[in-house]
Amino acid sequence: MLDFQFVGDPHNAQAMSAYMRDQFTFVGLKSPERKLQEKPLLQQAKNWDQGQLLEAFADLYARPEREYQYAALDLARKYATRFDFDGIQTLAGYITVKPWWDTVDNLRPIFWLYLKHHYEDMPKIWALFYGQDDFWLRRVAITLQLSAKSETDVQLLTQVIDYDLQTDEFFIQKAIGWALRQYARTDAQWVKAFIHAHHELSKLAVREATKHL
Repeated sequence: MLDFQFVGDPHNAQAMSAYMRDQFTFVGLKSPERKLQEKPLLQQAKNWDQGQLLEAFADLYARPEREYQYAALDLARKYATRFDFDGIQTLAGYITVKPWWDTVDNLRPIFWLYLKHHYEDMPKIWALFYGQDDFWLRRVAITLQLSAKSETDVQLLTQVIDYDLQTDEFFIQKAIGWALRQYARTDAQWVKAFIHAHHELSKLAVREATKHL
């Protein structure tokens, strides 16, 4: 077990838990203070290999207070280039552990960082998320290319949106709108044409997609 503990403020903890619909307990650390307290941990990990990183990640993720999940995510993201596909597959398994948008959306960039160095593994990464039963996994498939800009594979983007076009799940429809809005910064005409051709898109997805159009 890691010799690492956060020191928080109980007054903050209650409000933070309420913000997350009382699904999780908190130590009571706002982001700037949390990042300050976790600096020694991140520094300690500078020479860790993948096995040590995954062991620390598992330790932190198993703790009840939400800030420890955030610390695990910061650790994995800082050293994302040290993970091979097996490591990435292990991290993908955590999407469905204590899932909510805060952890799911902060795991997602780690997969894209991996793909930036190993794009040939896109089919294997894609298979981890696309068409899975758990909607949080499918949310990652939808938002996987958020930072791809001109490198966005629009066929994959279309495929993943089409799969969940009729899904009545807020976090899926929000993700569809988010992905389209982000790609509109690169190719607004493509997004406009996509929306025009997909009348089945939910009002939420269209509203999100067209915020800056």
